[in-house]
Amino acid sequence: MADAIRVFGARQHNLKGIDLEIPRRALTVLTGPSGSGKSSLAFDTIYAEGQRRYIESLSTYAKQFLERMEKPAVERLEGVSPSVAIDQRNTVQTSRSTVGTVTEVYDYMRLLWARVGRTWCPACGVHVIPDTVTSAVDALLGLEPGTRLVVTFPLELSGEITHAMAVSNLQEQGYVRVRADGREVYLPDLGTGEEDFTAADELLVVVDRLVADPADRERLADALAAAFAEGEGHAVALEVERGEGGTGVTARHPFTESFRCAGCGRDFPEPRPSLFSFNSPAGACPTCRGFGATLEYDEDLMIPDPTRTLAGGALDPWEAPRYSRQRQRLRDYAEERGIPMDEPWESLPEETRLDLLEGTDDFQGVLPFLRSRESKKYKRYIRVYLRGYQLPVRCRDCGGARLRPEALNVRVGGRTISGVAALTVEEVRAWLDGVELEPFERKVAERVLGELSDRLRFLDEVGLGYLTLDRQARTLSGGEMQRIRLASCLGSRLVETLYVLDEPTIGLHPHDVDRFLGVLSGLRDGGNTVLMVEHEPEAMRRADRIVELGPGAGERGGRVVFEGDWDGLLEADTVTGRLLAGREEGKLRKRREPGKRWLALRGATLHNLEDVDARIPLGALTVVTGVSGSGKSTLVHDLLFHALERELHGTTSAREHLGEETGTYRVLEGVGALDDVVLVDQSPIGRTPRSNPVTYIKAFDPIRELFAEQPLSRSRGYAPGHFSFNVKGGRCEVCKGAGEEEVDMVFMADVSTPCEACGGKRYGDEILEVEYRGLSIHDVLQLTVDEAIRFFLRQDRVGQALWQLQRVGLGYLRLGQPATTLSGGEAQRLKVARELASSAGSGRRLYILDEPTVGLGVGEVGQLVRVLDELVAAGHGVVVVEHDLEVIRSADWILDLGPGAAAEGGRIVAEGPPDAIVAAPESRTGAYLRGEGARDVQRFAGPGCFGKSEQG
Repeated sequence: MADAIRVFGARQHNLKGIDLEIPRRALTVLTGPSGSGKSSLAFDTIYAEGQRRYIESLSTYAKQFLERMEKPAVERLEGVSPSVAIDQRNTVQTSRSTVGTVTEVYDYMRLLWARVGRTWCPACGVHVIPDTVTSAVDALLGLEPGTRLVVTFPLELSGEITHAMAVSNLQEQGYVRVRADGREVYLPDLGTGEEDFTAADELLVVVDRLVADPADRERLADALAAAFAEGEGHAVALEVERGEGGTGVTARHPFTESFRCAGCGRDFPEPRPSLFSFNSPAGACPTCRGFGATLEYDEDLMIPDPTRTLAGGALDPWEAPRYSRQRQRLRDYAEERGIPMDEPWESLPEETRLDLLEGTDDFQGVLPFLRSRESKKYKRYIRVYLRGYQLPVRCRDCGGARLRPEALNVRVGGRTISGVAALTVEEVRAWLDGVELEPFERKVAERVLGELSDRLRFLDEVGLGYLTLDRQARTLSGGEMQRIRLASCLGSRLVETLYVLDEPTIGLHPHDVDRFLGVLSGLRDGGNTVLMVEHEPEAMRRADRIVELGPGAGERGGRVVFEGDWDGLLEADTVTGRLLAGREEGKLRKRREPGKRWLALRGATLHNLEDVDARIPLGALTVVTGVSGSGKSTLVHDLLFHALERELHGTTSAREHLGEETGTYRVLEGVGALDDVVLVDQSPIGRTPRSNPVTYIKAFDPIRELFAEQPLSRSRGYAPGHFSFNVKGGRCEVCKGAGEEEVDMVFMADVSTPCEACGGKRYGDEILEVEYRGLSIHDVLQLTVDEAIRFFLRQDRVGQALWQLQRVGLGYLRLGQPATTLSGGEAQRLKVARELASSAGSGRRLYILDEPTVGLGVGEVGQLVRVLDELVAAGHGVVVVEHDLEVIRSADWILDLGPGAAAEGGRIVAEGPPDAIVAAPESRTGAYLRGEGARDVQRFAGPGCFGKSEQG
């Protein structure tokens, strides 16, 4: 293999024909301002060319199913090895996918339970063990020596078999005796008038008669083996009376090769891997179908406002226009029973409310009505309608375990598979190390245990030890999903592979970063090349090589401004170098003293949070921090956000997450000071290429109006709708305005290629003939935000919206950039920009953000903080879940959770302004703020990085 990956003349997107060498078997960091071209170089050039070459290497037969991939804009690329790209996107949508299934840990657990799991009878509490010839022989030889035994097997006769046929068949096989209901029948004598034995309730065919004697062990084993074979896995040994001719039975010893309880006779299925799969009908709970929860109608959703009257729409399901008949029946029933239609729902007698909800003999209540609509759930609008009044409730039959009872009767080390899946990765590792197995069981499961141990170790090493294995994969952040994929790659043990990662330290507290970088170093030491886009200073310090792109974003970027190591970067005259070395000072926002308006969530309980009291000042910037897995997202998103939704709007988005716990709290105080709550997370702004920044911030409408006002448009009768790629009229109908087509790669991830009809321009040729100031509508969509602001200098409606994007550090984005190509951090900042544009005059809000610094360079975090401060200055409250030390230092109030992850976390170890966190001895965040948390941290945590507060 070559000693380096060599790039010549890369011009993808905004890259300016750069030449670059990336050393092989080394850890290389690409850094620089957001939009400087890092992802264009790492993913869209190097990785894309590696993928294209792989497709080209396939046979002609295979390539006929795959469209030709477009070559990246690069003159030459040498030394590219097989590549693995691990980005931040979490594309999992189904709630059936969990951490355990995504990482294959659960698959190995199913194998473990199938191989060495012990089945227990829930009624008798005994271990159900299938019999073997050896175990049966040992049991019979354990009887008193000289015991007379008759080894038999049960015979089941169908109605079509006659007495003569049964006798003939048995004699042909060499059997001469049958015990019919305890009476022994000698088959050769049946011709003398013996009665028909086929009508007996129990038929036992005698295989052998012998005495319990160790000397006859082999004969006894042969007899039992024959009995098991003929009896379809069942055999019966009878103790008979001593003495000559004794036939009376004194004891029975039934044996079975199936899982049958000897005490109660209950049969259990043989443990197989499919029995423990909640994604298979063989293992899924029949009630909840493997989801762990069922949808139940909730009274609070059916009656969202109990102060409403029946005439005023208290019964929400009947307020839809199509249900006028139900409203009339309600009025008739109320008039007949004397129920006031103008009294609030909460003032009606409890018996009356129950009748209206559950119905009576002559009136169909709301609940029976909703259940009657379930027969039409094949219609999408009916499903959506019913879903609005349902909440997930833990399955009553499986208790949320997702599995059928038969699977939960099997245990390893005293635990069910669902019980172990409910543990965190760290806890499962500890359990696995101490699980008690018999020597034979350990030998059987040796390989499975090894694979399980390795995969759990990899998950722990990448900083995911706090996740439970039954956590739904769709609830993971982009950073968590990226580290899960990395752990899977570690499990594959590839060598000579190029790993391309996109900010893998996202979501990691500084305390967790050092260990995670050790994992990447191990990947490099194993003979792989690691190339990652990263802004974390500690990652740069640990890297073998650092490449900084810049000097700015968009058209002002795309150049290599530095190549070298950490010491060289500190001396370099670049934005990153000056800030890290402390030669360029930043300026923190002026901190605000918390006022009189506070929000208090008391008794918060969910996951690892137990009875936590959290206070958040309104009209201030609050940062919730702590090590990964300490409970930050649980507190802020799963509890606080849902509680505010419930209190402010009477609804909760928790009903959108089937099977997820919603948590509990005692009281939420101070909610009266808020008008709304807004969650600004990293979820995509759209799932199709037709969604883009200019449409999201509502700037495309005035742009289309401008084009519709042009003389050529007027002469042809074009309206603003002709310049929309979301509706018919002017868009390309081949790609439906997307500009690209999805190529099904069959056994690989789908790939998007430019539309052949429009060349990726989205519009028909006639529409593109219309120009405004020399640019077509396609040309305008290709402008960056910075360029568009200058282009639309006299168009205030367009300029104001684009200015908000520029302020949050997105000036480098192209107006028509597909939403599917935006990172989670970019999507979140887009949402912030839209909120900035719409926050005026909208009442007091609480904004909740989840790591908004994702994707921002070292020098751009301060700009984002100042933008958030504008929301605070407008009277809103801002709560940020964040690990970035600059944001933490800028906060007015900090909630630090911990001190550790999972069971070691879940409580507030320190709260107050930054000074209070620094002074808290138990706070790991405080240690990093003091400069004690990482090796050599002072070298990149000086005032140049974090700036100086206006308050000193």
